[in-house]
Amino acid sequence: MTEQAPRIDPDFRPLPIPQPESFRYEERDRVGVITLDRPDRYNALTFAVYRELTDLFSVIDRRSLDPDGARALVIRGEGKAFCSGGDVEDIITRLFDRDMEALLRFTRMTGELIHAIRRCKTPVVASVKKVAAGAGAVISLACDLRVMGRKSFFAFLFPQVGLSGADMGASWLLPRVVGLGHASELLLLGDRVYAERCAEIGLANRVIDDEDPAKVDEAAFELALAIARKPHFATRMTKTMLQQEQDMGFGDAIEAEAQAQAICMQHPDFKEANDAWLAKRDPNWK
Repeated sequence: MTEQAPRIDPDFRPLPIPQPESFRYEERDRVGVITLDRPDRYNALTFAVYRELTDLFSVIDRRSLDPDGARALVIRGEGKAFCSGGDVEDIITRLFDRDMEALLRFTRMTGELIHAIRRCKTPVVASVKKVAAGAGAVISLACDLRVMGRKSFFAFLFPQVGLSGADMGASWLLPRVVGLGHASELLLLGDRVYAERCAEIGLANRVIDDEDPAKVDEAAFELALAIARKPHFATRMTKTMLQQEQDMGFGDAIEAEAQAQAICMQHPDFKEANDAWLAKRDPNWK
């Protein structure tokens, strides 16, 4: 149910991070930064972006116990926007000629990305500038925290183009973030929801003045950096439990948390926190 405290293998070799061609990835101060890099298209998604993003999150999850690996992630868009959804030319117009089997392969592929983000035990912060629409809105929704520019908006616009608002896991995730009533409104109407309203209903964790869009990215990075400086095994366990307990009854959740906490108590970070407090120094997380 929960992960065990790791045993350090002296022969451990971390998995290499794949070098994506459709976006950028770098690590700074133990924070991995994913940059969607099509600013002229408001960072619209292509088939390649979907596939490579899914692969990247899967690898980051598997190497998250690498002593030198990223401890938190930021996903952002190059330029003024976060992500405007699927690219009309690269994806949307190419779907009209597909049969049911081919369409299902595509919709399952998009869902795999959201599943990979949620399954990844490394916490993810979305930096939402200007627009997070369609698939871009769901990608941000799948992240653990969202920082929004004051003039930015979400748009779960699927109903406005003749599609179900229940796409890529949105109808599972959104009620758990904002409640069923707000989720119903957002997914049935598909209207723009601006940052202040997002903050009111719990969709935005931070709202930042965005006359300079770079300030939003900076705030998202600082939030991820604050997470990265926490004991990583504990943050991994926290995200794991937040995800797993969504499908549990209360009694099962209490038992799962008892097991998770007992496992954390076996990890050297638990004793290190106490030793650092007694010595009046900063802890040295393992």
